[in-house]
Amino acid sequence: MYGTHLATPTNATQAKDRLYVQLAGSLGRMSRAISQTADLCEQLQVDLHAMKTFAGLDAAKFMTVASKLNDDGESEGADRPRSR
Repeated sequence: MYGTHLATPTNATQAKDRLYVQLAGSLGRMSRAISQTADLCEQLQVDLHAMKTFAGLDAAKFMTVASKLNDDGESEGADRPRSR
């Protein structure tokens, strides 16, 4: 009789088991979310590097155009006498 009493799960045991199942599900979802967050952080790092490269190239183009415009302005100014 004593052995059969231990074999039947109690309400507390069933509740504990149910909570462990819920915890396992929550931990699984959290693990997937952390993995996705890590992937997004890696992609963000790639995007930031690309933006840095693009900004550098764009700044170089701007400097080239500005330099050419300054050279054109100086050569036009050399043809005319300076006004004071």
